[in-house]
Amino acid sequence: MNDELQEVEVKLYTPDLSEVRNALERAGATQTKPRVFERNLRYDSADGSLMEAGVVLRLRQDEKVKLTYKADASIERGIVSRFEAEVETSDFETMHIILQRLGFTVALIYEKYRTTYELEGAEIVLDELPYGNFTEIEGDAATIERVAAMLGLACARRMAGSYVDIFADVKASLGLDARDCIFEAFEGVDVGKLI
Repeated sequence: MNDELQEVEVKLYTPDLSEVRNALERAGATQTKPRVFERNLRYDSADGSLMEAGVVLRLRQDEKVKLTYKADASIERGIVSRFEAEVETSDFETMHIILQRLGFTVALIYEKYRTTYELEGAEIVLDELPYGNFTEIEGDAATIERVAAMLGLACARRMAGSYVDIFADVKASLGLDARDCIFEAFEGVDVGKLI
């Protein structure tokens, strides 16, 4: 399989992102993208078969618009490896219409803020979601482990599930009936230490 179409990453629960930012600065990381707001639409077929099979079909808008397909995930030591094909498109609304015309519907919308860094050949992202903060490290497994140790995150809690999976767990714990993981749905909600 084409290595360029393989995503290998670890997702770490890091409630205090300022500590991670400080560790990145001390380690000499380079910020490659400033903090940006992301809006993600996750699509599914009418029968829900994509999500049931662990397939991700996502349209993302931040400073660019990207369509992503992910599948075939495997997990080892909390590091997720899966097929990922992503293409940039010029028009969010038109791509949304194309996906709908193909029979897909929006199953979930999720929002986050993301800041991106590079260190030792790994991409490190600091993600702020409505229910908590996370750090993702992407690279080969050895690089991920080395960078996690450099940042003092070797013992941080590894999250095997996607942000959508974590949202489902948080929603169930809080008894929320919101379909979408958007900041507005969490206004006034204390997520505390649910994760």
